[in-house]
Amino acid sequence: MAARSKARKRAVDVLYEADVRGRDRLELLRERVADGNPPVSEHAVRLVEGVAEHGARIDELIGAHASNWSLDRLPDVDRAILRMATYELLWADDVPDAVVIDEAVELAKALSTDDSPKYVNGVLGAILAAEVPTA
Repeated sequence: MAARSKARKRAVDVLYEADVRGRDRLELLRERVADGNPPVSEHAVRLVEGVAEHGARIDELIGAHASNWSLDRLPDVDRAILRMATYELLWADDVPDAVVIDEAVELAKALSTDDSPKYVNGVLGAILAAEVPTA
């Protein structure tokens, strides 16, 4: 698995754990970095910090594009994947949008339900279409 793919997986792990345990994302991130097992890369830190910084806007976008599902009804892992990928789509300019969506879909395939990859792809595609101007 490529370094950025591992970083995305680790970021999703931290976001998922924080959500399920009702913990502060940044506090949990600091604990996981200090623990170092498994290591938390700089890119994973950037992703979790970005979700923490832009969390309200990210949740608003997911809620607006999660056709007929409220944010709290989504499976916990899907919510973590969507948050991480939405941050990376809209605020991380060094990663192509197609790569972000593909990586999120792969995470959904590996970590969630059979329906999740298609759903994650659709939500992220809708967010991208609505938020990123075309040239």
